[in-house]
Amino acid sequence: MTEALIDYGLFLAKTLTILISIGLLLAGIIRARRTGHLDGDHLEVTSLNDRYRELAHQLRRASSPKKTFLKSLKADRKAEKEREKSLKESRNRLFVIDFKGDIKATESGALREAITGILLEKREGDRVLIRLENAGGLVTEHGLAASQLTRLRARGIPLIVAVDKVAASGGYLMAVVADRIIAAPFAVVGSIGVVAQLPNFHRVLERHGVDYELHTAGDYKRTLTLFGENTEAGREKLRQQLEETHGLFKDFIRDYRPSLDLAQVATGEYWHGRQALALGLIDEIKTSDDFLLEAADTADLYKVSYATHKKPLDRLLSSLTQAVQR
Repeated sequence: MTEALIDYGLFLAKTLTILISIGLLLAGIIRARRTGHLDGDHLEVTSLNDRYRELAHQLRRASSPKKTFLKSLKADRKAEKEREKSLKESRNRLFVIDFKGDIKATESGALREAITGILLEKREGDRVLIRLENAGGLVTEHGLAASQLTRLRARGIPLIVAVDKVAASGGYLMAVVADRIIAAPFAVVGSIGVVAQLPNFHRVLERHGVDYELHTAGDYKRTLTLFGENTEAGREKLRQQLEETHGLFKDFIRDYRPSLDLAQVATGEYWHGRQALALGLIDEIKTSDDFLLEAADTADLYKVSYATHKKPLDRLLSSLTQAVQR
């Protein structure tokens, strides 16, 4: 009898678990259909004005008597409705995009989609703020990311880049596209240079009697290798290629900030915010938070991001890859 009750209890528990799982699945599907996110990839738009108001309300609720808080909340809501009514047509919009770079600038795809969405919906008075955190990486990837930002300027949308932490090398390649660059006092800016480095295991393989063969068609199909014996001609060719890339980097910067003394700043060095301001690398010392709080008084602020659905295994591999790159 006891065993029968235990078996029955386990059966009920399993049945309940299955029913709950089915219910959660159906709820997720219904929610996805209502929000239009069933396919997984979608543009997310969040009102920062609402977020700031909620932060202020939370602090006021905690630090004011209940009656005082409710009275002020009612007054705020009334004032907000009147303000929205009077400024409904004339109030400008500021779109905010976060870009956190890595070696391969893997967020470039999401940046492309967010910018495309803004361009499709653009209207007079719109501006875009990029909160950039990027220490650089591959030239081709960061060049493409910078090209995405040029799309905004080409369509006449004012672009501001805010550097709270770092915009170096490929990061500054992106930042320089902006009409205006602001940075925190201790943000790292610059590093206008090109670098290539790799180990060579030729002597290790030779010591252990391991032959390595490399066959190419074209004198410079390979300059330096990991396992073969490198030549001075190969080294010289690589140095030439680096200088050419550095020249393209400087030309790109000259197009957007012609007043810069490139002989002084394009040395591969980096500077902190106030030094960067004195050199003309940035336009103002200010954090993105201060900029947004000031803008919130006269503009509607929207944070725009593009969310891509990934399978659990893909998310795990992506996280591991980013950890290794960092």
